[in-house]
Amino acid sequence: MPKLVNLGSLCIDHVYRVPAFTGSGETVSSATHEVFPGGKGLNQSIAAARAGIDVVHVGCIGEDGVWLKETLAAEGVDVTGLRVIGGSTGHAVIQVNEAGQNAIVIFGGTNRALDADDIEAAVARVERCDWLMLQNEINDLDLVLRSAKERGCQVAFNVAPVDGREAAYDLSCVGLLIVNEIEAAALAGTDAPDEDWSGVMAALATRAPKAAIVLTLGSDGLVYSEGAGLASLPAYSVSAVDETAAGDAFIGYLMGSLIRGESMRDALRMGSAAGALAVTRAGAASSLPAEADVRSFVQTGGS
Repeated sequence: MPKLVNLGSLCIDHVYRVPAFTGSGETVSSATHEVFPGGKGLNQSIAAARAGIDVVHVGCIGEDGVWLKETLAAEGVDVTGLRVIGGSTGHAVIQVNEAGQNAIVIFGGTNRALDADDIEAAVARVERCDWLMLQNEINDLDLVLRSAKERGCQVAFNVAPVDGREAAYDLSCVGLLIVNEIEAAALAGTDAPDEDWSGVMAALATRAPKAAIVLTLGSDGLVYSEGAGLASLPAYSVSAVDETAAGDAFIGYLMGSLIRGESMRDALRMGSAAGALAVTRAGAASSLPAEADVRSFVQTGGS
């Protein structure tokens, strides 16, 4: 079976539960402070591994983040391409309010210190039918995309979070583009519409002509490209505890299902179920569900 090679970020998440997000000039008292493994790359690798596929994670951490490498290894992820270098591991400061919504500040740290050898190591691990997974939390993504194109890699790109660099990316080699409303609007160079996303999806298809495009819309479900048209899928209804890593759970299970040969719609259903279950639990990597739970959730229609 093909595998997933994730050239991705790893973070130490500091999570604070607050009554409401801090505003300008405001100080808010947090009821708790918890530390979790996180980072979009790490979360997606763990979710994909729990979905039952082989995962290789390539990236960089500092000495303070060695436990993140151990966390991945304990999930069965191949971490032979994960380097420990000088400097601080990336970290995130996450506020979670009473509705389970989050507000996040990230520090790139060693996630922004990948060199040409790291990129080469990742791309070299991608064999025929494998997928290369990327997020927007690492450096030199223009070089990564160029190298992947030269090697003919299948690329899945979660362009999150947007930070301005995405405007210049060559997405012609991307086979699967995964974005939320903010990311889609940024890539399309337009404002997010109130309802009809067809224009934005058309603009994304122009930028990534080979890609299947998935646009996640939170509680409104998702829209995705299907042939020459668009299709939609509703969201599962759950009571949110913490939305952190819901999108990563979605992506990991989506990739796991696609790599196993399932249809796009079935893979999206699995991803949606995984994301829904993740928001019912606190933390990032700690909230990622097991495959049996996700399949049961799908079979019962989310009840």
